[in-house]
Formats: sequence, structure tokens, C-alpha cells
Amino acid sequence: MTALSAPRNTPRRERTTRHVPIGAGVKLIAGGMAGINPAGYLVPVTAVATLKGIARIEQTVDNLTGSNGAVLAKTEVGTFRYENSASADLITRADIGSDAYGVDDQTVAKTSATNSRSIVGKIFDVDDQGVWVTFA
Repeated sequence: MTALSAPRNTPRRERTTRHVPIGAGVKLIAGGMAGINPAGYLVPVTAVATLKGIARIEQTVDNLTGSNGAVLAKTEVGTFRYENSASADLITRADIGSDAYGVDDQTVAKTSATNSRSIVGKIFDVDDQGVWVTFA
């Protein structure tokens, strides 16, 4: 391609929601955190270092008997509150701005647990009810 020499009508897409193909044998629960697996399909966040946390699931989607990509899931980016981990992995206000690591589809932790968890988002805030995580 060459540089523009005339105005271009560049398509725009909103960044808040997207429909993503989900993995085979997967059920996603509304409100849970989701990540992209190494094959490029959406799965629930688990303590696996190879996931890329991307969003919150908008609606429960069941693909337990389907193949990769047979079903799409509606996801949303933004800032959402999830459960805080415990003990040494408890997230505190001092961790605001740091990465949040996924323990499961509703729990985040302070560390990767020796590279066994993936980053799911940024810690936006911490309160008595949990950790606010931002998905970009």
C-alpha cells in the first residue's frame, strides 16, 4: 500500500463489546472473566500462564458439545469488580496500577504464582468487596 493522497473513509468500531468465537467443550458464565487461549479461542480464565485475559462475559454461552468457534460469546471491556485472592496473593490498595493475575473466572491475585497464571487486566481499585480490574 502507498500513503494516502486523498481523504479516506476509515471504518470505526466501538471498543466496548465484541463477539468472540469460543473454544470447543467450553461453557462461559455471565459475569466471569474470559481469556484467549493459544489457539485463538475464548475460554474461562483459569490458572494457566498461556491465556490472554481480555474481557467480561456478557451472557452465559454453552459450547460444551461444540467445536472450536461453533459459538460466539458477547464480551465487554471496562472495569469490573472480582473476588480478591487470599494470603500472600491478596491484592491491596498499594497494588493499584499493577497487573492482576487470573486464579479462576471470578478471582484475581497479586502474583503469577511462579508463572502459572496469566495477566487478566490492570488493578484499578480495591475495596472491601473485591478488586476492580480494567480490561482494555
